[in-house]
Amino acid sequence: MNKPLRRIAIFCGVLIFALLARTNYLQYVKADELNTRDENRRVRIERYAHERGDIIVDGGKAVTGSKETEDSDFKYKRFWQDGPMWAPVTGYSSQAFDASQLEKLEDGILTGNDDQLFFDRTMSMFTGDKKQGGNVVTTLNSAAQKAAFTGLGDKKGAVAALDPQTGAILALASTPSYDPSTFAGNSDKDSKAWQALQKDKDKPMLNRALRETYPPGSTFKIVTAAAALENGLYTDIDAKTKSPVPFRLPQTSQDLPNEGNIQCENVSLREALRISCNTVFGKISDDLGNQKMIDQADKFGFNKDIFTPVRATASIYPKDVPPQNAMAGIGQASNRATPLQMAMVASAVANDGKLMQPYMVAKRQSPGLDDIYTHEPEQLSQPLSGENAQKIQEMMKTVVESGTGSNAKIPGVTVGGKTGTAQHGLGNSENPYAWFVSYAKTDSGSPVAVAVVVEDSKATRDDISGGGLAAPIAKKVMQAVIDSKK
Repeated sequence: MNKPLRRIAIFCGVLIFALLARTNYLQYVKADELNTRDENRRVRIERYAHERGDIIVDGGKAVTGSKETEDSDFKYKRFWQDGPMWAPVTGYSSQAFDASQLEKLEDGILTGNDDQLFFDRTMSMFTGDKKQGGNVVTTLNSAAQKAAFTGLGDKKGAVAALDPQTGAILALASTPSYDPSTFAGNSDKDSKAWQALQKDKDKPMLNRALRETYPPGSTFKIVTAAAALENGLYTDIDAKTKSPVPFRLPQTSQDLPNEGNIQCENVSLREALRISCNTVFGKISDDLGNQKMIDQADKFGFNKDIFTPVRATASIYPKDVPPQNAMAGIGQASNRATPLQMAMVASAVANDGKLMQPYMVAKRQSPGLDDIYTHEPEQLSQPLSGENAQKIQEMMKTVVESGTGSNAKIPGVTVGGKTGTAQHGLGNSENPYAWFVSYAKTDSGSPVAVAVVVEDSKATRDDISGGGLAAPIAKKVMQAVIDSKK
């Protein structure tokens, strides 16, 4: 072979080798990345080529479904029963705009593509059965969810309810909400619905129960009381505290005020929680110092992301200087919490100091309804001892029996709670947030702990606003859970 032909042959060989290398790289190295790219329309077409599995509540009730579409290469489209009520739980699944929350995280099960369903897919090849998705069985209680959603009504806010004994999420409501069915397809109508939601100043697609943090106000005094007991600052909840009035914020010339005409000088922990004394709990936070307050908050779940499996934004008890630490101890300053986080606080108290990991997926099922995964409850932490938890239960019970939380009373049921009004806006210029956290106890233990926050209201600037606006919602949710177990 002469020299020019040999060079051409070598060059062609290099090209063939490069082509083979590139092909193998795309097929074996980049395959997964290319398959999951948003630009890969074939992946989305395959996702909706058959009916998705359902998201289940109450152990057997589907709140989702699939229907055939017309004039589209996407054969099936998702729909939701009572979409706005369930959207904070399910999220959305859209032919044009991907998916979120359970619809996104559990997509492999719902489409039938998950490795756990390999056997079912293999068998269907031999039986000729059409491909189907599996089901995701949640822990949600439809009666509690309805009570939370209708209780919020046209108010902006959120509700989170937990089973303290297991960590199961029983209700997760957020208002205003949205209907995922309005943009489940890929038409111009779906696109307009999506764009309208993106521009809505009230942020209906924001999951306020998991993803919005608020100053928790006086509801945080439960955590501060736990810190006082756990660190031995006080041991007797009915003994007098060393709490002067006025209490001068450290390193400042400013006094910490109490709201309303209440007598807080040296009152007991029980009385301080009942009438919500800022001076008592602000001084506790200052006496303990910032690090001990951070340590106690951390045990309740602050300063970390919580996965349910949907991620909840981290609640924050901040590293701060003394005057701000005193304010954070009463739920103000840079103290921020999600409704889920405050439900976790009430849950740990109700469960004698044990905080269970919150979760909302109880089971995953094959298309044939066989269980392929069952969640086992797990303890997240031990924020306080059983003895101290019972002391705070007594304190919270007093708040409901003869304090600011009387609107949460349920006949024949032990209820403990704490109201709160959290200031917000520059110079406290905007309406306060109304809070209520609570637990209910029956003969068989505590079946439910709840946190409610109402963002916009005509509430007055005292703790009664939490009792007036948020406590009735919590009561309805607790009652719904109790009734469902009869």
